[in-house]
Amino acid sequence: MAAIPLPTSIDQTAELLRSGGYVAERSLATALFLALAMKRPLFLEGEAGVGKTEIAKVLSHTLKRDLIRLQCYEGLDISSAVYEWNYPRQIMAIRLAEAAGKSTDAAQQIYSEQYLIKRPLMQALETHDGGPPVLLIDELDRTDEPFEAFLLEVLSDFQVTIPELGTVKADQPPIVIITSNRTREIHDALKRRCLYHWVDYPNAERERAILAAKAPDVGEKLGTQVVNFVQMLRGMELFKPPGIAETIDWAMALKVLNARELEPATVDATLGVVLKYQDDIARVRGVVATQGVEAAKKAAG
Repeated sequence: MAAIPLPTSIDQTAELLRSGGYVAERSLATALFLALAMKRPLFLEGEAGVGKTEIAKVLSHTLKRDLIRLQCYEGLDISSAVYEWNYPRQIMAIRLAEAAGKSTDAAQQIYSEQYLIKRPLMQALETHDGGPPVLLIDELDRTDEPFEAFLLEVLSDFQVTIPELGTVKADQPPIVIITSNRTREIHDALKRRCLYHWVDYPNAERERAILAAKAPDVGEKLGTQVVNFVQMLRGMELFKPPGIAETIDWAMALKVLNARELEPATVDATLGVVLKYQDDIARVRGVVATQGVEAAKKAAG
């Protein structure tokens, strides 16, 4: 599978994303183009559900590159993110060697690549047939600060050091996308190694374009009303405002119910698709939903 050449302009970058169904603002297309051209990681920060992760997926698809995803979580360590030794195989190799009277040679050979389990970061440093892969480091803010410190070597020189084997360095750096929901601040030293972009909720016009690209069967009338209602929800002080994925899911759910436009009863019955916390649902259901439907229809003309 031949890799697609990297875009050579901001317009080409925007078109590349659009061909994968991602409707991007020009500022995002600019940041992505610069990251690709300068071979720098792109650090994307924003609320959950605004489409940060999707950018890496679309890049992998449109550029025909392998996607390697490191999903971050509290307690993530090197053995889960970079590599670990296959201890059961090593022990078996030693016992077989002892049985054959070659224990000394076996002890020297067990720390070789054949006993190495490669995790996402090391996989991203390897040579791939279709060109450098897309490395997605997702929700970095969920990790601990010591793991951040370890990432500095990876992002600075695209290499990792294995004490038993030495330094493993990428022939060509991967395309790195890092996301954060900003549940905590990421250290400046790591951010300095990246280009930065804040991904915000889309305005109504762009969200309608996203919905048209992702769920074209919904129809313009219902889609416009759904977007207007969701935009109203984001203006409320909810525990978790709906993201773009919730907008798409809700529109498709309403389509399954054969809805042609928003109705208060249908909205009340399907709020669990667009809102994920009971307190938020209770706050919207009833009078607020009815008023929101009226406003959404009026704004849609």
